[in-house]
Amino acid sequence: MLWAVLALFTVGSAPVPPFQLTAMCFAIGGVLGLIVAFKTNNPAKLLRETPLMVWVLGVGGLFGYHALYFSALRLAPAAEAGLIAYLWPLLIVLFSGLLPGEKLGKGHVIGALIAFAGAALIILQGASGFDAGALPGYGLAFLCALTWSGYSVLSRRAAAVPTETVALFCLCVAVLSGIAHVIFEQTIWPETMLQWLSVAGLGAGPVGLAFYLWDVGVKRGDIQMLGVASYAAPLLSTLVLIGAGYAVASFSLVVAACLIAAGAAIAAYSSSRAS
Repeated sequence: MLWAVLALFTVGSAPVPPFQLTAMCFAIGGVLGLIVAFKTNNPAKLLRETPLMVWVLGVGGLFGYHALYFSALRLAPAAEAGLIAYLWPLLIVLFSGLLPGEKLGKGHVIGALIAFAGAALIILQGASGFDAGALPGYGLAFLCALTWSGYSVLSRRAAAVPTETVALFCLCVAVLSGIAHVIFEQTIWPETMLQWLSVAGLGAGPVGLAFYLWDVGVKRGDIQMLGVASYAAPLLSTLVLIGAGYAVASFSLVVAACLIAAGAAIAAYSSSRAS
């Protein structure tokens, strides 16, 4: 639900450049998480006791995903690159079978493929076709999908690490994004109250609380079902944009909704049988 308003708030935050926006949002999300961490855990203790590999996983996953995604969109058409990047829920389902104690059923794979088809209908609206000259961008988009799916699945192996540690990861991502912004972009600050509220909304929700909830989900939830259910994000995002007047409803949206719902239902049935 939080990621469903990502596109709306991103549109509202224009024309703030991508890396600058990432730095601002992760700074907000990190500070808010740090406030909570002070009440539940000692941040200094978390800093000392978190293993180096967990730092590499957390910061690499969060920053790597966004850096690769932005770079892919610069080198390839947005719709096609976005679709390739959105292979990550399917990859989460497939990679989860490698985790100890996890059983990957046919229903999970079939459900993920059906849901991916539904997401593809939404993401490829207005696509112009795959361009051979954009292959580097497509490659970065696929690395983007591998990065987020790898981060999500490997986080299961770090289940003992408190979720509050994500606040420290967010602050590191804010710093790295700030450096990337200085190197690659020109600073453009929000000018209106709507733009500032959009940035604040992004930092508090889709680029803040969402990552803490995701950490809880991948560490303690049904990871196959979580992967398939993630395909609801582009559907909900489109519905939000339609409600806000930034997009128009279409028949393909109805078909996409049915495919995503069917895929999730098949995966849920497979999970219930496995349990």
